[in-house]
Amino acid sequence: MSSTSMVEKIEKAALPLFARKGFEGTSLTQIAKSVGIKKPSLYAHFDSKEDLFLGMLQKVNSDYRDFLKERVQKNRNMKTEQQLYCLLKDNATYLKNEDLGLLFKRFMLFPSLKVNDTYNEQFIESEKALTEVLIEIVKEGKRIGDIQVKEEQVIDAYLCLLDGSFEQLFYYSEVEYEERLKNAWSIFWNGIKGC
Repeated sequence: MSSTSMVEKIEKAALPLFARKGFEGTSLTQIAKSVGIKKPSLYAHFDSKEDLFLGMLQKVNSDYRDFLKERVQKNRNMKTEQQLYCLLKDNATYLKNEDLGLLFKRFMLFPSLKVNDTYNEQFIESEKALTEVLIEIVKEGKRIGDIQVKEEQVIDAYLCLLDGSFEQLFYYSEVEYEERLKNAWSIFWNGIKGC
């Protein structure tokens, strides 16, 4: 097995463990056992548990930025409201991945002290990528008259709506989630279009 495929196998095994047990609750022994190797073999690929976790965060971050680019391209010809709503729904779908969503939620709410600064940097990078996408959509929406309020207000409110909808995914059925999202979206959109 190549070094690259072993790294991928280790990261794939580590993701659900970090997501469910947290950074502190996950041991290298558990990860090695999940992969089917001995703990010392992990050190051929990673310097430490922190190194493994950091690599996973960077990979998730890169994957998220690729996802954003693909979504923006796909939705480019839609009306402003549709672009923003689809991006909101697509983000929720992306984070609905049980392990990925749980990892994001765990480390947003209960960041590990050992990797807190690094995690914050990764989170800020992801949010920056999303904000850049939003700025483009909002500027164009303002230019054509779809949006009447300040860009910063739209983006701040949108990010709060996104965070809230993400939280809703974990607590409500899909039907309840859809209904809550529709209601919140209606208020948000009416507010930014200046009705």
